[in-house]
Amino acid sequence: MADVKKIATRESYGNALVELGKEHDNVVVLDADLAGATKTSTFKKEFPDRHFDCGIAEGNMMAVAAGLASMGLVPFASTFAMFAAGRAFEQVRNSIGYPHLNVKIGATHGGISVGEDGASHQCCEDFALMRSIPGMTVICPSDDVEARAAVRAAYDFEGPVYLRFGRSGVPVFHDEDSFKFEIGKGEVLQDGNDVAIIATGLMVCEAMKAGEELKAEGINARVINMATIKPLDEDLVLKAAKECGKIVTCEEHSIIGGLGEAVSAVLAEKLPTPVRRIGVNDEFGHSGPAADLLKDFGLSAENIVKTVKEWK
Repeated sequence: MADVKKIATRESYGNALVELGKEHDNVVVLDADLAGATKTSTFKKEFPDRHFDCGIAEGNMMAVAAGLASMGLVPFASTFAMFAAGRAFEQVRNSIGYPHLNVKIGATHGGISVGEDGASHQCCEDFALMRSIPGMTVICPSDDVEARAAVRAAYDFEGPVYLRFGRSGVPVFHDEDSFKFEIGKGEVLQDGNDVAIIATGLMVCEAMKAGEELKAEGINARVINMATIKPLDEDLVLKAAKECGKIVTCEEHSIIGGLGEAVSAVLAEKLPTPVRRIGVNDEFGHSGPAADLLKDFGLSAENIVKTVKEWK
């Protein structure tokens, strides 16, 4: 996949907002002094009267978004994942989640791949925080095509949505003409019955690479893209567990509270199945090049293959 075009999903977010803005006058975008990084500057250029820079005041931005939603507009509140899920958690919970307002949160720069910005900005807890808010939908797309489709799906969905996007470029592997995105539905990318690898975000491409390597060694892995972390596609998880007997989850997030725990909870209640969770262990990140950090923390095809092969 080295020759495949790479696009950061934060770029996809900015482009999708422009597309929506051209189609819907009720789309408004808020940012917290990071429009260049979150790529909402693309929307600002096209629709300056519908873009609002709230400054470095993320909690206030969420409250403003709540007010706009209560007036019938569809606000996309944008900032880094660390600030959207972390700093503004109280306002997201009480001003958006509690009244179940139609606010979309565009959280960019999620996970370890923020790189040189270091632990203070490498948010690996956002899935856990947002999953805990009643009625909040949580989505982490894997490539440009899926990211743009997810933004459009979030607009069409009535209720609060948390969308996580990445800083680094990721391979584009979906076919835009045939791909269909549906909130709450996973996607089987490679079939197999020896083990199921369920991944989200940038880990989907790593899971696909791992699936190819395992197949070459006679291990047929089923690779599943789980872009929607809440609500989880329980039927697809249970089908994979029943037919494969082993599950490996992969996420650029702490193994605590994210995709791995969501999958494990479903299986513990409905179909007990052995699970191995690949993600950031109970530790903070550190500064460094994104590619090096992903490898250091085991967020790689190499580690997925190793985990499967060592599983007795």
